[in-house]
Amino acid sequence: MMTLMVSLLVTACASPPAVVHTTGTEGRPPVIDMHLHAYSLTDGSAPPENPVTGRPSACRTTAELREASLGALAHYNIVKAVTSGPAEMAAQWRAAAPARVLVGAYVDENNPLPDLATLRADVLAGRVHVLGELVLQHLGMAPDDPRLEPYYALAEELDIPVGIHTGIGPPGMPYLPGLQGFRVTLGNPALIEEVLVHHPRLRVYLMHGGWPYLQETKAILSVYPQVYLDLATINWILPRQEFHNYLHELMVAGFGKRLLFGSDQMYWPEAIGMGIEGIESASSLSEQEKRDIFYNNAVRFLKIEGK
Repeated sequence: MMTLMVSLLVTACASPPAVVHTTGTEGRPPVIDMHLHAYSLTDGSAPPENPVTGRPSACRTTAELREASLGALAHYNIVKAVTSGPAEMAAQWRAAAPARVLVGAYVDENNPLPDLATLRADVLAGRVHVLGELVLQHLGMAPDDPRLEPYYALAEELDIPVGIHTGIGPPGMPYLPGLQGFRVTLGNPALIEEVLVHHPRLRVYLMHGGWPYLQETKAILSVYPQVYLDLATINWILPRQEFHNYLHELMVAGFGKRLLFGSDQMYWPEAIGMGIEGIESASSLSEQEKRDIFYNNAVRFLKIEGK
């Protein structure tokens, strides 16, 4: 299946948009991707290598990356995708697939916290649907940093979800330019607790499953029922047995109704299928549990029942 999907994506990156969007979805139940990125490529330059396959992205331009990614969403019948990245990139993806793309306000080392008045206006106008991904760890910030308080207050007031990066990152992160403030400890999900205490109506989903902080993640989920957890990245980058063990622990602890599918697709459209396969191949999950992770839980969390 993976060889086939890579082949399809190579074709998609070399084809006009009309071809990309004709991928069939027959027989596929709907999926919601809670964690997708609208990134750009330096057109014509060698694209990044997929960290699992070692193969470079088949896409060589920003437009090809967008169209191939949207094609993969269509292929897997991903009916909604929370998409974050530079504001202009996310807006382009939304314009290309308005029924499918939900825009997230993105924050990382290259994208600062947005102006509050602008964020409010964008949410009210339907241009932004989620506050996140907040990659605070890259900024050397904890989730309970006082500078974030007005943003949490706004999200609670307007009832939009907040997606917060948790866990760790690639090897060598603190040594990279602009990332000197990165610390493993800043990815601990327990650091969100004071925010949850002060904002009890805030809808939060912790990204990357909180891995490897299993016990802290279970503690937060146990005490704060408004918190959900996406499985993005860990469902395809981690060694398969490690991911399945971690997922099994979350399920045994009783959190199957709070887990969300996410791909964390960045530069490799095939990552969408790889993330889906990571969950599909979990033999400990029932078909109903898979449907909850792929779709039902996100429908509840996003409050899109009947929409």
